Amino acid sequence: MVRVKPFAALRPPKGIVTQVAAPPYDVLNSEEARKMAGEKSLLHITKPEIDFDPIAGEHEQRTYDRAVENFQAWQRRGWLVRDAKPCYYVYAQTMDGRTQYGLVLCAHTDDYASGIIKKHELTRKDKEDDRMIHVRIQNANIEPVFFSYKDNAELNAIVAKAAAGPSEFRFTDENGFGHELWVIDDDATIARITELFTGEVDAFYVADGHHRTAAAARVGAEKRAQNPAHTGDEEYNFFMAVCFPESQLKIIDYNRVVKDLNGMDAATLLERLADDFEVEEKGADIYKPCALHNFSMYLGGKWYSLTAKPGRYDDSDPIGVLDVTILSGLVLDKLLGIKDLRTDKRIDFVGGIRGLGELARRVDSGEMAVAFALYPVSMKQLIDIADSGRIMPPKTTWFEPKLRSGLAIHTLD
Repeated sequence: MVRVKPFAALRPPKGIVTQVAAPPYDVLNSEEARKMAGEKSLLHITKPEIDFDPIAGEHEQRTYDRAVENFQAWQRRGWLVRDAKPCYYVYAQTMDGRTQYGLVLCAHTDDYASGIIKKHELTRKDKEDDRMIHVRIQNANIEPVFFSYKDNAELNAIVAKAAAGPSEFRFTDENGFGHELWVIDDDATIARITELFTGEVDAFYVADGHHRTAAAARVGAEKRAQNPAHTGDEEYNFFMAVCFPESQLKIIDYNRVVKDLNGMDAATLLERLADDFEVEEKGADIYKPCALHNFSMYLGGKWYSLTAKPGRYDDSDPIGVLDVTILSGLVLDKLLGIKDLRTDKRIDFVGGIRGLGELARRVDSGEMAVAFALYPVSMKQLIDIADSGRIMPPKTTWFEPKLRSGLAIHTLD
């Protein structure tokens, strides 16, 4: 079972929440962050390179030093204020009329080491190292990770009851997504939440934030090694997560664009695709995949439906059944010569939040030669793969909306 605890969050006062809260560090480049960041924005802490003119390198020592200076300054100025006691928090996100409710809590680094916190993606050491530096220098989890867990009826009821009361704040971001937060500070409710997770929830599943999760676990291990009186209950053993029940999450599509046709012309590619797919021309209007193993392709100003033929995939294999696996094996590798999605510069990835029109735009511009849209992975598929201990192919899942940073911060002391 998972181990969790409440924490006394650093949070912006109600009146300046919208000025402090910011998108996650990895959804904006430095130029975009500089344009967005107001005086109080958390971006000065998560992307401190924007404070320099010209913009500094993300991994320069002066950039890391500025991050620490800004975090301390935000606390001195009262832009981040610590709650009086450890609490749990309910965080709601609304997109396209659908709201999902998560609990903001602290998970234990031991659960990551033992596999109770389950991942579905590989991490890159360089990105882990960068996130580890940020956690270490700030002695804090500035941004949360995004977990899911299998539904628990009583936890759902507790969250629903909390969300029926008055919230601390509610706002709509620049994308039109809603964000709302409630504080659970009742001692009996806090104790019951802890009991339910530690007694009935058998695993957390990393939805988004694999590198931040790994970095937090590494910092915990580092601090443990430095403390001869370590007990396992110290604050550094815990890191901040927003945890949503499985039923409330929806994965959206994560699509591919390719720079060239690997020496073929369009007619040859269509002919070769017919070996493994039922190919149907759909015309100039956007075609969206309608089911598993159905893909849409944009090529030469036209959309096509590609449906994988029986026998070309293994529905009994949790990895083999994935459409990213089918597309990679039968098209990207076999026909277009793309062997490694992590390193090949001829392929790029487009989150479904940008719409299929973005795929057409990139092909029509001449930047790319062909685009492929996939039917989204389900939460059940993600959980089945994580439970099996296996890893999804790169760029398989895309979650929206992203967690807003700055609504709560967890310090390690």
